[in-house]
Amino acid sequence: MDNRKAEQGIVIDDTTLRDGEQTAGVAFTLEERKRIARTLDEIGVGEIECGIPAMGKEEQRSVRALVDLGLNARLITWNRAVIADIRTSIDAGVEAVDISLSVSDIHIERKLRKSRHWVREQLKTALCFAKEHGLYVSVGGEDSSRADLDFLAELMETARSMGADRFRYCDTLGILDPFSTYENIRTLRERVDLPIEVHTHDDLGMATANAVAGIRAGAAFVNTTVNGLGERAGNAALEEVVMALKHACGIHTGIDTRRFRELSRFVGRASRRPVPEWKAVVGEKVFSHESGLHADGVLKDPLNYEGFDPAEVGLGRYLVLGKHSGSHGLRHRLQLLGIEIDPLEAAELLERVRSISQRNKRQVNDQELLTLCRTYRRVA
Repeated sequence: MDNRKAEQGIVIDDTTLRDGEQTAGVAFTLEERKRIARTLDEIGVGEIECGIPAMGKEEQRSVRALVDLGLNARLITWNRAVIADIRTSIDAGVEAVDISLSVSDIHIERKLRKSRHWVREQLKTALCFAKEHGLYVSVGGEDSSRADLDFLAELMETARSMGADRFRYCDTLGILDPFSTYENIRTLRERVDLPIEVHTHDDLGMATANAVAGIRAGAAFVNTTVNGLGERAGNAALEEVVMALKHACGIHTGIDTRRFRELSRFVGRASRRPVPEWKAVVGEKVFSHESGLHADGVLKDPLNYEGFDPAEVGLGRYLVLGKHSGSHGLRHRLQLLGIEIDPLEAAELLERVRSISQRNKRQVNDQELLTLCRTYRRVA
């Protein structure tokens, strides 16, 4: 088994096939699940959370089909901290499980209608069964971000002493900010010698930031989904986390990012959640430049206004002609179309381009530009 740890020891555990598919209204076919799993494996993702076998026979067959692919990535399933759930995962052929239990007093009292003592005993029972069957175990703390840190540390110490392989710290409701995430993960890392995984949600738009903060604080595993799919506002996006770690933190995960566009578009189609053109990292138009200042700067050196080469994620740059365009961008666009004009002509033509763009509330396309250019030269 290739655990695919990056140089810094960070493991991406992508949960597109579990938490991503829990997005309201999303359901992947078996062939779609296979293609997503294969692609994640091929680009170097170390672990794939591939389903919930306790859902029933069809889900078990789906997980078994993924196991039969013989991927290098570790396949892990999500389970309640219940022996019956874990048994279905064993029957599906996986060798790694996440056993999840609620850890916040809100969930313990209002959802489970139990006590902290019950949670302690549930953890011991489920973890003992899983380790007796030779499973790799991540103990998932649902609603960790609203839990008492002392209680979390106690559960983590119990998990460590019983052979758990890591603890999943879940910001289940996406309520944390990066500073709180950092402090909480750092505190737990200092108190208990057990690897931590961060699982973040985007309800306040901070899933990626919180995931990165958790890693900076010492987490060795991070959950992601392609395009940030997931319940409610979604999870931390695979492409955002990987590129943020690389370019903001200098942490290389070993992922082949050149296939991000391909993977993003496929998951967008399979989930029937098209990728917005302005989506961070993989949106089709995130490397488009319109304003004269930016277009001029990019033409001189892309690093002036691009934090990384679009080719890193399978995209390309495009200079848009619109209300804010400048003459350098206009001349460049015409050169690509095989037309040369002097600076004076460009300045006069630019006024018409801006006027058309503002009137139509969109960019001027190539055909319109060619027509405009021919008309201008006849009039001139």
